[in-house]
Amino acid sequence: MTYCVGLQIDRGLVFMSDTRTNAGVDNISTFGKMTVWETPGERVLVLLSAGNLATTQAVVSLIEERSKAPAERAPSILDTPSMFQTARLVGDVIKEVIGHSTPVGQTADAFGASFILGGQIRGTEPRLFLIYPEGNFIESGPDTPFLQIGETKYGKPILVRAYDPALSFAETVKLLMVSFDSTLKSNLSVGLPLDLLFYERDSFRVGFRKRFAADDGYYRQISEGWSRALKAAFASLPDVPG
Repeated sequence: MTYCVGLQIDRGLVFMSDTRTNAGVDNISTFGKMTVWETPGERVLVLLSAGNLATTQAVVSLIEERSKAPAERAPSILDTPSMFQTARLVGDVIKEVIGHSTPVGQTADAFGASFILGGQIRGTEPRLFLIYPEGNFIESGPDTPFLQIGETKYGKPILVRAYDPALSFAETVKLLMVSFDSTLKSNLSVGLPLDLLFYERDSFRVGFRKRFAADDGYYRQISEGWSRALKAAFASLPDVPG
């Protein structure tokens, strides 16, 4: 299991993902689930992945390979004219990988994977998509300003309650930190380190990028501060009338 979030604010896009993958309680590993393609001044593309590790790695590797020699291995993610066409390309690669991985007569469920794709290509607006194992996708909008994949239920309530499109990048990090901390405390299959990336609208370059390890001082401040704040808020609520 994993947990990844892509969130759209007025200032741009913010992405966060955990790095835990496991095949049982005695086989836990760390794998990055955030991949970035950047052509400075022209495009920034960010892909978050959840699901079968072999599938997600094959999808990323195939996209990466085709971007290295686009003349020979078209289509290339570095040549797509729009974010919509980029989402279609990723969806096609997902279907291709799962189709090749599924033995005849078996369902593709065991090889399933989902992705969040976000970024901006010069001449277009920043966009954010959730791409399903079947290759189809949905786009974020005013009613769905953030997209989640993996273990979503524990971290969603704070996003729903506290999200505001006018948030600064710093405020958005606090919001995502609380969302991830709630998930980490509720499900052992999601774990540190956490990867974070900012993309500022119309900058066409990767902004702030950081990995938060278990001993990171800021993460511990947020985690401990949120626990204290929740206890204080609970204590301040009125008792049931007698």
